[in-house]
Amino acid sequence: MIVFIAVLLVSCALLVWAQETKTPVFRTKVDLVVLTFTVTDSKGRYVNGLKPGDFRILEDGIVEKISTFADGNKPAVQVNDDGTVRPLIGSAGDSKPGIDPRSDAFVGTNVFVLFDTSNFMYRGFVYAEDAIADFVRGLDRADSVAMYSFSRNLSRAAQLSRDRGEAIVGLRKVVAGDDTALYNALLLTLRDAAKVPGRKVVIVFSNGPDNASMVAPDDVRAVAEDEGIPIYVISTNEVNKDPISSSVFRRITTRTGGKAYWAKTWQKQVEAFESIREDLGNSYTVTYYPANNPNEGFRKISVEIVSDVGKKYRVRSRPGYRPRT
Repeated sequence: MIVFIAVLLVSCALLVWAQETKTPVFRTKVDLVVLTFTVTDSKGRYVNGLKPGDFRILEDGIVEKISTFADGNKPAVQVNDDGTVRPLIGSAGDSKPGIDPRSDAFVGTNVFVLFDTSNFMYRGFVYAEDAIADFVRGLDRADSVAMYSFSRNLSRAAQLSRDRGEAIVGLRKVVAGDDTALYNALLLTLRDAAKVPGRKVVIVFSNGPDNASMVAPDDVRAVAEDEGIPIYVISTNEVNKDPISSSVFRRITTRTGGKAYWAKTWQKQVEAFESIREDLGNSYTVTYYPANNPNEGFRKISVEIVSDVGKKYRVRSRPGYRPRT
């Protein structure tokens, strides 16, 4: 009996040793990458009308083959292997794997508005609603919009739709809350946006301070970065009044390809929304399937304009992402 137990223990030990010493195999799956960016000249003016052949997309220095290309809110086109283009919209059999062939999948922008209704926003609540409503009315008719609000919890006031009236009705129904869990709400919004095909952005309208979130802002930023969702932030605070929140807003917007604004007055808020609307209408969106790359960590993305010999143009985009493993 003692011998049997000893043999059994040795066998178990060998099995554990074999499992521990077995070389692990990691598999990295990278889906279609959606990259949105803007091009401006030396005076900050948008540069429109560039073609797929004007750009070179690199991931960790590896040149990528562009699958689809869109200029602003114009319909996306599929880029052929020889650089020519053809309409993306067609039958499912005509599209590449992973590209949604539906007529609305790559037309316009899916805009998720995240409105802070916490007690920090009491004083300017009504004016904020008006500024958001004006922004929604002015969106391109090809755009879809979802209206979310938050204080301690997230409220999905209006689901993603091209019906502007539905979004504004949802906006007018939101009620003021208490504590602020901005980054919890932003994470949930990003998860919703990630399920939608095509181009999407999240616009945060907030006073700034967060006193109730369970997640760190940089963890939320990483999700947006990896999913390719630009974040725009309009803060109703002064940039120097809350330096911690201001620093976070700069970081999450810059790292995702969006922008941050500080707009204490209603007029400044309207101007910030107008700037975002212009940004959406003057952005380029490309998709690509990454070439073989052993890097399982952060992959750096760079956008080069091959036709810009004098390097007069500036590209603003997210710096990269982490592939799913």
